[in-house]
Amino acid sequence: MNPVIEIRDLVHRYGRTEALQGLSLSVEPGCCHGFFGRNGAGKTTAIKCLLNLLRPASGSVAVFGLDPARAEAAIKGRLAYVPDFVAFYPWMNVREALEYQASFRTRWNRDTEASLLGRFGLDPRQPVHGLSKGQRTQLALIGAICAEPELLVLDEPTSGLDPLVRREFIQTVIGAYQEVDPGRRTVFVSTHLISEFEGLIDRFTVVEQGRAVLTSDADEARSKFRRLRAQFEGEAPPGEAFRGARSVRREGRLLELIVNGDGDRILADLRARGPASVEVESLSLEEIFLTSIQTGGTPS
Repeated sequence: MNPVIEIRDLVHRYGRTEALQGLSLSVEPGCCHGFFGRNGAGKTTAIKCLLNLLRPASGSVAVFGLDPARAEAAIKGRLAYVPDFVAFYPWMNVREALEYQASFRTRWNRDTEASLLGRFGLDPRQPVHGLSKGQRTQLALIGAICAEPELLVLDEPTSGLDPLVRREFIQTVIGAYQEVDPGRRTVFVSTHLISEFEGLIDRFTVVEQGRAVLTSDADEARSKFRRLRAQFEGEAPPGEAFRGARSVRREGRLLELIVNGDGDRILADLRARGPASVEVESLSLEEIFLTSIQTGGTPS
């Protein structure tokens, strides 16, 4: 199956600053693809290039196999986008804002709309100018989900939501969106709340300084990135002795190594040095992200 999103060698500049420096990534249909990076890494710039809100200096972008600069209407009719900052016409109320969004769509699920309004506790008669930042985000998310798009593009989608609503949205709403048609409904989500999306992410890309430093299936990454923690009866050996370890922490008798890929060899070497105990655990996606930006990742 052709990728839903295909980015190749994308470059974009703001004056002399290169926000994207040859970014490449691919998003397969039916998956939830995480787009991870710290502030200023180029995530929002890449998303705006996808939506033809920015024109790249070089490189290529394709959404559903189409060029956003040439087929903008066709692409946007098949996706929904929720930015990190949401605004509505201030003279509308919640009902009017939803009707306005629905007027541009060929599909609109009224049952989902009613369910989400009730779940979020939004009054359809409430003026949008009186909504909090979190409530405006909720309203935008309702509009995105009710349109039943093939692609859901989310840029920090839970910004401003309180922890309980945020968790329910991530686990219930996004999960339910994909379950209706799991082979075709795709989520591309840029977020710094990586731990809260842990159970939904199928594949992810870590971007740093406008480049992809790691792209991997989530399960594969968790199997490769491991923490080895060894306790010695005497002073722990120097970390430099373990060639290939991504990071090392040594405190007296404790030695902690982060490994990727060649962990079995390093683990065997560690055990050969006679530690009193050894613990092995997989890293979370958030820990993998932090390790990748600190050590440069492993481009794929």
